[in-house]
Amino acid sequence: MERSQGVERSRWGVVVAAGLSVFVAQLDATIVNVALPSIEDYFDTSTSLVQWVVLGYLAPIIGLGLCAGRWVDAVDTRRALTLACTGFAVATAAAGLAPGIGWLIAARLVQGTFGTVLLALSAVLGTVAVRQTSRARAFGVIMLFGTTGGVTGPALGGQIIEALGWRWIFYLSIPAIVAVVLLAAGQLPLGGRLTWPRRRWLVEAATFGGGAIAVLVGLSLAVTESPLWLTVVLVAVPLVATWYRGRDAVPVRELLGTRGVLGPHVALVLVYTGFNMLIFVLPFFLQHGLGTTPGTAGLVLLAFPIAALATSYGAGMVADKVGTRPVAVAGAGVLALGAVLLLPAGGGPADLFWRLAVVGAGFGLFNGQLQVFLMGNTPRDQLGLTSATSNLVRQLGIAFGSATGAALWAVADSAALRWGAAVGATFLVIAGVVVARTRAQAPAEVAS
Repeated sequence: MERSQGVERSRWGVVVAAGLSVFVAQLDATIVNVALPSIEDYFDTSTSLVQWVVLGYLAPIIGLGLCAGRWVDAVDTRRALTLACTGFAVATAAAGLAPGIGWLIAARLVQGTFGTVLLALSAVLGTVAVRQTSRARAFGVIMLFGTTGGVTGPALGGQIIEALGWRWIFYLSIPAIVAVVLLAAGQLPLGGRLTWPRRRWLVEAATFGGGAIAVLVGLSLAVTESPLWLTVVLVAVPLVATWYRGRDAVPVRELLGTRGVLGPHVALVLVYTGFNMLIFVLPFFLQHGLGTTPGTAGLVLLAFPIAALATSYGAGMVADKVGTRPVAVAGAGVLALGAVLLLPAGGGPADLFWRLAVVGAGFGLFNGQLQVFLMGNTPRDQLGLTSATSNLVRQLGIAFGSATGAALWAVADSAALRWGAAVGATFLVIAGVVVARTRAQAPAEVAS
């Protein structure tokens, strides 16, 4: 017991490093949302192309997520973290220097590639850094960082765009990346040299990842109302089918067949799709619909992280006593309530602010505790894979939500917020039901 307590005291820095890793990955996933109208105008491009500033980042996270999870399970954690941080920082600087929309999208693709490794490492670090009785609080801290990065990005971005221009939004994550490397150097032992991913994992990335990218391309084409989008999406079917029949799909199928694992994955993709429709539409609604400035739009979006921050750590403290599943179910319910409250919104920025705060409060309750519930149901030798699959479905949710939000805005204009709120509320209610009906795995069954 004394040794366990000592580890807990000495490894909370690892938890902070994991949280900062999620922070930078999620910050750069969402900070561009409020900048999309400005980038669209600056490069004189279209909504269907500019949305790839978001989707270009998400594509490698989705396509390479499983490969990254396997690689993380096989290599030294500290070296992998250092490599991912270095590559991410270089790509971030390249995005800020982009001379054209093509360069910007390419830099975002590289960012997403290294962000995939950061996300795969984060849940593993949080799981092994502290003892089980403190794990809910540890993930509360990690998701607190992640929520802060994911949803303060647009708020901070709006102020930076007004003061310095959109290019400067890409430099915010660099100090946090440096802090992750320093924390890792201080608290993680240095292991053996890194090895290349196995060749068959790259085949998996080409098949499963190619299918994911085909879906994203199809969704982006749907914004133009062209029937070509459905043809492109259908390309994903043979690619994913090829992956599913391969040997590397077997561990994933076995993992999802483990009791208490599939339900949280389904809930994650529903929740992230539902609220990201709203997050994508809101900057356009505020700036083009209500005529607000990027700074004002960013301040309204700040309601989400403020409320999430207020509930995230407290949710972990409660979950350590009553269990993670009840807290996650309550969070899904509050998320759905917040989406319903956005249905009649339209009275102005202040009216949107308090309604969006309800959504944020629900997210703070749900996100971290759902991850703890999932990791607690996972065999110890599959923690890296589970981290990858859960991050994969999160990013799928962000991608689906962003693409659906773009399509709604293109078709419905200012009414897109109400449509997004209605669809999002439905998804969030279903997510809560799924979690409530998911049975937890017995501790003895998940031991290594």
